[in-house]
Amino acid sequence: MTARLAPRLTSLVAAALALGLAACGGTGANPGSANGDSDAGGAVSFLTFGDPEELAAYRELIAAYEERSSGADVQLVEASDRTDLIARVATSIAGGSPPDLFLINYRFYGQFAAKGAIEPVEERAKSSTELDLDGFYPQALDAFRWQGQLHCIPQNISSLVVYYNRDLFRRYGVPEPKAGWTWNEFRATASALTRDAQGRQAVGQESETASVVATYGLGVEPTIIRIAPFVWSNGGEVVDDPERPTRFTFDTPPAREALEEFLDLRTPNGVIPTDVEVEAEDDEARFANGRLAMLLSSRRSTPTFRTIEDFDWDVAALPQFREPAGILHSDAYCMTSGSTRKDAAWQFMEFALGPEGQRIVARSGRTVPSLRSVAESEAFLDPDAKPANSQVFLDGIPTIRRVPSVSIWPEIEDAAEGILENGLYLGQPVDEVIAELDRVTRPLFARAQSP
Repeated sequence: MTARLAPRLTSLVAAALALGLAACGGTGANPGSANGDSDAGGAVSFLTFGDPEELAAYRELIAAYEERSSGADVQLVEASDRTDLIARVATSIAGGSPPDLFLINYRFYGQFAAKGAIEPVEERAKSSTELDLDGFYPQALDAFRWQGQLHCIPQNISSLVVYYNRDLFRRYGVPEPKAGWTWNEFRATASALTRDAQGRQAVGQESETASVVATYGLGVEPTIIRIAPFVWSNGGEVVDDPERPTRFTFDTPPAREALEEFLDLRTPNGVIPTDVEVEAEDDEARFANGRLAMLLSSRRSTPTFRTIEDFDWDVAALPQFREPAGILHSDAYCMTSGSTRKDAAWQFMEFALGPEGQRIVARSGRTVPSLRSVAESEAFLDPDAKPANSQVFLDGIPTIRRVPSVSIWPEIEDAAEGILENGLYLGQPVDEVIAELDRVTRPLFARAQSP
């Protein structure tokens, strides 16, 4: 399942941020030097999380930086997952000892930016001789602007794609996905690849007999970020105002139609695993074990899938309703306003986000580099490294959109997920799902602070 904040934890994060910033006396640089460094000594702490292959890439990045920069010292602090990372950032701010840097998705940074916990880096970036903001994809940069200021700098610009098991497609004579394929073709493909233990097509299985399915056609999480690109593709909108949202807009005809099609993937179509099966074996593991023909995921899954030895796999563009659409997946380096090593932290950021640093992490398979020059180079488009069709990620950038990064967005996503799970796995009628989404989330939208 997707790592997400529980409602109680999001409240604790907000409380911790308020307490920590009040104790610090506000926002901005600490006293001690013109650049806010009160203690230039010691290691720069860099907090992140990831799979073993991803963390290995960050260790390689740090080693390369320390070798190039005499006396440099960066400490990698490993969180267990995103929930742990966000909790650590919040509680360390409250305790007066925040990490100097942390890596976070644009959907989750707003809660920290709204409280002044992140140091703006616009001026540093503009005066840098190592970085040129004009070389970054603007879709990723714009996601990290708060009140007109660039607060964090993105390392990647992934999009949602379809990972697929080529061996299963070949075994059952199903055509591989092609650019521009439709939602109906996508659903039919998932049906054709949902098979029982004897290899027979197992479409239309009722939930109580779904255990006969040995290989499912598709894996997808019931989350806003998985549904959003299909709403956009159908000409709809997810919220009423992308910059200052006050409500979800799934009640509009295009959005409702896309949501209903998505929820029908389990009941009545039966092409995705049940909730019980997902709890027992998550979709990424099921794909890696050869029991899932297709999986919707971002570039994050690539390092793990590169360890697969039993079958061939590749990636394809998302299917579409009326027009192509994608959703931004982007993580950025953020410097805490309470850091006592801002200059040293910035120097590491410059290296990590420059051409050499981005090439190191890109070779791990983890990122679609945010620098155009690296994204279009062999460091990313390596013909000898899977997926063979990495160009799909770049082709989708022009149609990438993003969900709001308002301060309360993590709570909104969390509240929505349980409701969407009921719609997908329990077959709750779409109009009931829409009404419940509105009832539960509208008060949350009312509390949001906008960029």
